[in-house]
Amino acid sequence: MFDNDRFVWNQMLAMMNERYQNNKDLPFLGKFKLNYLLKPLKKEYPFLKNSDSSSLQVVNEFLTQSWKNFFQDKSGQIGKSRFHSRKYLKRSYTGKSTIRIAGKRYLKIPKLGCVKTSKTGVLQDVKIKRYTVLLEPTGKYYLSLQVEISEPEKYSLTGKQVGIDVGIADLAILSNDLKYSSFDSSYFEKKARIWQKKYSRRRHLAKLLVLQDKNKRVLCPRSLESFTNWQKAQKSKARCQAKIANQRRDYLHKLTTHLVKQYDVIAIEDLKTKNLQKNHHLAKSIANASWRMFRQMLEYKCEWYGKKLVAVDPKNTPRICSKCGYNSGAKPLEIREWTCSKCQTKHDRDINAAVNILHKAKLNGQGLAMVTS
Repeated sequence: MFDNDRFVWNQMLAMMNERYQNNKDLPFLGKFKLNYLLKPLKKEYPFLKNSDSSSLQVVNEFLTQSWKNFFQDKSGQIGKSRFHSRKYLKRSYTGKSTIRIAGKRYLKIPKLGCVKTSKTGVLQDVKIKRYTVLLEPTGKYYLSLQVEISEPEKYSLTGKQVGIDVGIADLAILSNDLKYSSFDSSYFEKKARIWQKKYSRRRHLAKLLVLQDKNKRVLCPRSLESFTNWQKAQKSKARCQAKIANQRRDYLHKLTTHLVKQYDVIAIEDLKTKNLQKNHHLAKSIANASWRMFRQMLEYKCEWYGKKLVAVDPKNTPRICSKCGYNSGAKPLEIREWTCSKCQTKHDRDINAAVNILHKAKLNGQGLAMVTS
């Protein structure tokens, strides 16, 4: 399934590249025209019939969208589509065929048959739009379903507003003096580093055995994938990294759900995380805190549950005194507490920034009507 999708992508892309080079004025082929080419392609390569036909159509859909993005981009940052390599560890395919419940705790997938799952009770009253079968680097297969469901029930209004400043040691610092620490992944990161060293060393040794000598004689006729120690180190490293990602996502889900339940209006900084990660001293800490994922979860959960999320300009929020409004200038990151030179108020740097973020949201008039109503 995975290789057939990759094969169709490369075949269609090669044809479209040749067509584009011969005459750049010709419009690129849409997904419906590409789907017409699947029938002669299956006759030429009969192994494509083993795939779900809708998955090959989804490949054409993704390829068409990729070419649209290339032609519509005026900045020149988006290049042409690239060929897919079989060495890519994360492999998947997506289909649009109907998945049906074949019995208690069983789902029937086109071309694959029945798979056991405990989610059949949840899927009784929903419409499945698409499905994706995914092979993780850990060696585990996952079935991801895109379904159409009714709108979730709204949370009751509490009449509270809050400003949130994000940080590294503490992920979320609230304007009401509450602080929520960042996810601590030190234990599993240490294990991942150990397996990374083993993986690199074993891969290097395996490559030395596969390499040829000066007379071009193969020192070891085995393929690189046949070295079990290297594969064991690769999967162990992937399991540690997956454990970190899953725990971090779980922590962020619990925190964002708690915040959305507690507050009707949440004001946050409109940070450009990609630009901040160019600072090599802070890039790893920012990535571990997952500021972008934290904001994305807040955005869609506020929309789901009838709350308001306001993003404000972060300029001068750590510099301005939240009591008198005096701007005392820039301060190094190591200064976590400071005293206003005008009103002599002692501030916690992060809490003061969170209060200023909430003040900016109020000055813009965003979210006030919702709380008063």
